[in-house]
Parts: sequence; C-alpha cells; structure tokens
Amino acid sequence: MSDTRRRVKVYTLNEDRQWDDRGTGHVSSTYVEELKGMSLLVRAESDGSLLLESKINPNTAYQKQQDTLIVWSEAENYDLALSFQEKAGCDEIWEKICQVQGKDPSVEVTQDLIDESEEERFEEMPETSHLIDLPTCELNKLEEIADLITSVLSSPIRREKLALALENEGYIKKLLQLFQACENLENTEGLHHLYEIIRGILFLNKATLFEVMFSDECIMDVVGCLEYDPALAQPKRHREFLTKTAKFKEVIPITDSELRQKIHQTYRVQYIQDIILPTPSVFEENFLSTLTSFIFFNKVEIVSMLQEDEKFLSEVFAQLTDEATDDDKRRELVNFFKEFCAFSQTLQPQNRDAFFKTLAKLGILPALEIVMGMDDLQVRSAATDIFSYLVEFSPSMVREFVMQEAQQSDDDILLINVVIEQMICDTDPELGGAVQLMGLLRTLIDPENMLATTNKTEKSEFLNFFYNHCMHVLTAPLLTNTSEDKCEKDFFLKHYRYSWSFVCTPSHSHSHSTPSSSISQDNMVGSNKNNTICPDNYQTAQLLALILELLTFCVEHHTYHIKNYIMNKDLLRRVLVLMNSKHTFLALCALRFMRRIIGLKDEFYNRYITKGNLFEPVINALLDNGTRYNLLNSAVIELFEFIRVEDIKSLTAHIVENFYKALESIEYVQTFKGLKTKYEQEKDRQNQKLNSVPSILRSNRFRRDAKTLEEDEEMWFNEDEEEEGKAVVAPVEKSKPEDDFPDNYEKFMETKKAKESEDKENLPKRTSPGGFKFTFSHSATAANGTNSKSVVAQTPPATSNGSSSKTTNLPTSVTATKGSLVGLVDYPDDEEEDEEEETSPRKRPRLGS
Repeated sequence: MSDTRRRVKVYTLNEDRQWDDRGTGHVSSTYVEELKGMSLLVRAESDGSLLLESKINPNTAYQKQQDTLIVWSEAENYDLALSFQEKAGCDEIWEKICQVQGKDPSVEVTQDLIDESEEERFEEMPETSHLIDLPTCELNKLEEIADLITSVLSSPIRREKLALALENEGYIKKLLQLFQACENLENTEGLHHLYEIIRGILFLNKATLFEVMFSDECIMDVVGCLEYDPALAQPKRHREFLTKTAKFKEVIPITDSELRQKIHQTYRVQYIQDIILPTPSVFEENFLSTLTSFIFFNKVEIVSMLQEDEKFLSEVFAQLTDEATDDDKRRELVNFFKEFCAFSQTLQPQNRDAFFKTLAKLGILPALEIVMGMDDLQVRSAATDIFSYLVEFSPSMVREFVMQEAQQSDDDILLINVVIEQMICDTDPELGGAVQLMGLLRTLIDPENMLATTNKTEKSEFLNFFYNHCMHVLTAPLLTNTSEDKCEKDFFLKHYRYSWSFVCTPSHSHSHSTPSSSISQDNMVGSNKNNTICPDNYQTAQLLALILELLTFCVEHHTYHIKNYIMNKDLLRRVLVLMNSKHTFLALCALRFMRRIIGLKDEFYNRYITKGNLFEPVINALLDNGTRYNLLNSAVIELFEFIRVEDIKSLTAHIVENFYKALESIEYVQTFKGLKTKYEQEKDRQNQKLNSVPSILRSNRFRRDAKTLEEDEEMWFNEDEEEEGKAVVAPVEKSKPEDDFPDNYEKFMETKKAKESEDKENLPKRTSPGGFKFTFSHSATAANGTNSKSVVAQTPPATSNGSSSKTTNLPTSVTATKGSLVGLVDYPDDEEEDEEEETSPRKRPRLGS
C-alpha cells in the first residue's frame, strides 16, 4: 500500500513552457548529509536510479494543486512538479514540506518568500505582517481594485498575498456578480475595469484561483469579462462562439458526467489561453505557466479516463469499421480519434505505450486502411494525421501489421500501398499531403529504427516484403512517365486512380512477348529527346521528385535490395530520361539519384553504368546547358570531380575512352583534364606491371581475375529473390565475362562478327564544329549485357603486347553497343585466335595477340 501511495511522476517545465516527463518512481523525504537538510528523493521504479534529489528549502514556495500535485521552482527558470497516484501520498509529502517550513498543512501555498532578494525584502518589509486589504466589492470601487491588482504584478511577494486574500474572502465570485450588474446597466467603464481585474487575476498564476474561475459556475462570466478589452471599439463575442458556434459532438454518448465536465472545461480554458488572452510579452511569459500546467494535467486525466472505458472505445471502433455507418458519422469518428491521439502526446512514455497498444489491439490500423481510401478529403487528412502519430510512436508496430496483412490480402489493398496511392493521387497543387506521406514511408523503410533480435530480424523480413509487394507500386508513376508510349502516359495521368492495377504492374503489359521484345518495348529509351516522353506537368514533376527522393534514400540505406531492383528493372536508365525535363529541379533529382549510386563506389553499380553507357544523358544535359553557369552545371561537374578525386578507375576509363573528345573543350574547370591524366597514369602503371610479368603468365593472370569477378556476381545473384511476374529487364549482372562462356560460343562468335560492321556506324554525331551529341543508339539488351544478343567491347586499362594503344582509336559507339565481354576488344589480327576458339569451344580466350 505504501508503494502505491508514494508513486509519483516527475515533471520539469521546459523552455517552451511545456511539461516534460522525467519518469515514474517512488518519493520519500529524507535527511541528506550532502545537502544538509531534509530533501525530497524520487527513485525510478524501473531500476532504482535517482530521478530527483531536492532539498526542502525554507524560502521556497511550494504549491499544492488539484489534491495530487505539488509544484515549486528551484531556480528562476526551473520549475518542478510531482504528480501523485493517490491523494493520500500527496498529503503525506505536503505535511513533511510544511513541517520543514513551519507551516500549517491546511494551506495550499507556502508563503515564506521574504528572503528571495535583498531588494524585495526592504521594499516589502512594512507589509509582511499582514495580508493585503482588499477594497469592498462595489461598483464605485472597481477602478481602485483594478489599480491594486495591476500594481502587485511586479512583486512576487505581493502577488502571493493578493492571491491568498482573493481566495480567503471568496472575492472572485463577488466580482463576477458585479460583472452581471454592469452588463445589465450597460456600464462600459465598469466593464473595462473588470477586464483589467480578471486579466490581472489570471496573471497571478495561482492554481487555487484557477479552480474557482474555471468552474462550471464561473467560467462563462470570466470569458464575458475578457470580452470588454478597453483597446477595442466593440466587445468580442467569445461567449456566443463557445455556446452557439462551438458544438460538443459526442460520437458515442459519454455517460461519465465528470469526464464530460472535464472535456468542456479543458476546451474553454484552452480557448482562453489561445484566443482571448494576448500573447504575453517577454516580461510576462512566465505569468501563465500554471495555466499551461492546468491544461496539461487536464488532458492527461481525460485520456486516462477514456482509455479505461473499454466499452466506449470498442463501440467507436465498431462504428468506424461498419460499412453501414454513414459518411458524416465516420468523419466525426475519425476526427475524434485524431483529437484523442493528439491528447495522448501529454502522457508519459509508458502510459503512451499502453495507449497505442490498446488502440492497436482494438484495430486502429485496419480501420485506417478503410478511411484512408475514402473520397472525403477531410477524412483522409485526419486519417493521415492519426497514421503519423502511430508511425512516430512505433514504426515496428505498423511494419508488423502490414507483413501479417500481406499473407491474407492482395497487394493493391495493403496498408502501405494504400498510403502510396494517397501520396500519388494527392490533388493539392503543392502536394502537401504527399510530402507528409513520403516522410512516413521514409520512417517505415528506415533500417535505423528496425529491431534485430536473436530469433527475428525485422530489417531483413520487412525489406523483403517491401520490395516484393510495394516497390512496384511506388515506382509505377516513374516507369510510366519515362516510357516511350505517350498514350500509356496520358492514360496514367487521367485514369490512374481508377485503373490502379494497370499502373501498378507495368511489367506485365508485355508478359507474353519474348524477353528481348519485352525489353525493347518497355525499357528502351528513345534515340533522341523528341521521342522520349518526359513529364512537363508541374504537379507530376513534383510527384516524381518525391519518388526519386525516396529511392535515393533507399540507395543509401538498403544496399542489397535496391541494388537488385535497380539492375533488374534497369531503373537508372529510366530515371536518367528525366534529365530531359524542362523542370530543372526534376533533372537535379535524377542526377542526385545517380550521384548517390556512384558515391557508394560499388563495382557492381560501376559495371552496370558502363555497360549501359548511362553517362550519355548526363553528358548530353551538360552539353545542352551550354555556357550557362547554374546549379545543373555545378552538379554535373561535381559528379565527375568526385570520380576524379576518388580515383574510380573503371568509370574514369569509360568516360575518357568514350566522351573525352566531347568534353576536352571544357576548360573553365580542370576536372576532365584531370580525368584524362588519371587514366593515362593508370594505363602506364598497368603496362609497366604487365611488362614485368613473363608472357606465359599474362593470360592466366587475366583469367584468374575475371573468374573471381564472375564468382562474386554469381554469388550475388544466387541470393536474389524471385519477383512476381516477369522482370521488365533481363538482370544486368547475369551476363558472363568472355573467359567463361557457355557451350554455344561458336554461335556467339558468328553473331559478333556479323554485327561488327553495324557497330562501326554508330559514331557520335557532331552537333556543331568541335562539339558532339551522344544518342541512345544502342538497345536496352546491349545495355543490360544479355549473353545471347550482343557484347559490350569494354576497353581494359591495359592489355598485353601493347593492345591498349589500339583501344583508344576505336569508335565511341563500339563500346556503347556491344554486350558483356568486360575487358576485351575485337581486333582484326585476332582471327587466328578466333579460329582456334571455334575448334575448342570450352577453351578460355586469351588476352593478347
């Protein structure tokens, strides 16, 4: 019994005048040797640590509020409060405090403030022996009363004495009777004085006075007094608003009269603080701290009382999810829950934990799934706010729900997919709702707040779920708006909401065609700007920018899953189509996505970029930008500067070998010349290394490196998960290097020779004297490196017998259009070697003539 009686919550007042919960524990009053006096000690109930150690100072003013609160200040801006679970415990500690200070426990506020400062001690000395004498409460004394109350506000001691005098004489109720008389007599001067009086009493900041003023009997007259501000020509009509305009809606009848009265009181007091009272000046900001505390503890009590009433909450949920509930009723129920969750933020952490677990047990998430899909904008907005409270409190709880739901529901009705749909279909021109939902999705997929236990790894399970069931929904607008089929794009813009399944599964649109035709229809980017569909609608561009921001976050935090998705869907190629957008912010988002990928310095990504020749759209954007010095120019230059500084050899070689002629005229930065220098240094280093190795070992050395590379790739893709339906693009990294080809190598070599003449025609087009313009002349199949179609002729850093010198003279598009033979180039003098390979298909090709 003793433990329950002494159980308290410790609060401190922060800089924003809000109470911060410091924990729950048990309070005792003990003599502390270090403090040399009786002190209040609070030890945490969880681990016994010391939450509070405060000496009971004889000169400190302690206040007892609402029977279960003790509040005091230990420094000028450091307020403390103890909230007791039981009144009996509060009374015991109050008696100990009064005993130390030599006060009668019947008082609500201890009064020994004389020693607060030397200045006040001398100023107030003549009046310390008695309370302030109040004038009689009459109409002709109102001006005198107003002057008295205004004069004491600057002195803490006189404020305390005046508060005690007002309380002892029942003075407030007498003043409110005078208010009624003044209104009946239309005594404007008296009403102006009463405004000053009531406002001054509020600034006394005393909880005992608030309890009188905010009682059902008095609060509307208090509001009435505050209508007659002398600075206004006409009085405000606050009472009319509170009684007629503001309606108290009981979504489910509240049978507890005490709870109903507490709700009414809290709303009205909040209205007084937020609407009626002027914003306090710098000198008055501490005057209403007790009023803030009054509202805070009222909200805590309301939430606790509602939470304990299980019948009430069960009935609310039943009506919210009932299909027969009409739209108006459902709107009221959702707004109730929004307000309920907002109030819950006042609870201490363990109580808030119990609160949200109660809501989850009753079915808040399935209910949100229903209401977030409704057409009513107000309902959807309120549901989004509720969802944000849940995600902020426990993203793990939301993730657990959606993973369980996936076992029983189709993808298009999963909660996360409903959230994504709302983000995509936001009708706000500024996409305010979409931005909020994107932030919530980001929290849900953030590995930093995912739990890892011995039996269960939330990160692995949830990311598997997200990429299998939700990622195709998130990227649907991006893939649709970067396709060549304009009709499909227009259909998306006009009918997305009504044809969700069509847009959510773009990869199925060609599911009956061969893999190569599927790639060419769905994924091949146009050969120039004119046949590339790029979103010109500002709202669509904003949406795609949000999606790209989320995908960029995934690149930074999801490594394996997003890498697999990007390569299987050839996502970077589709994103880089947006470099053609007339909206520079969208082009920058696309560039930022590529920059994050390159920033990882991952060779899987680097080979994907070089095989697909994905620097082309970036360099085209740089060339199109011309001599303009803007953010796009700086961002592109920074991308190449990063590659130079970090010395990413594979990308450096690719850029120099394929694009240097177009970039060498850019001399206002030394980035591209620096890349050329790095490339030549590396080539010389490789040549020196090769020259020091006996010729008989050179091919073995290259073969061993390529084999190691292949094993890494195979290990990666053996871990790949099966996607639902057919992949839009054949997996890039499943291509094999030349030194380990399958049995049909003869057929491959024939195809290679036949295409040689075609490849030589794909030279960069000269757009102006000395300038180049690159085009997407290669197919997506070549970009993805599929074994059966074509081979990318990628120039190695160095090859034996001086072959590297031949490499630099090859046409640009040879590298851009051939398949997946990494590190090899076809030379005319290699015919003998080819014949030898044809007679022995399983023999590994040599690097060297």
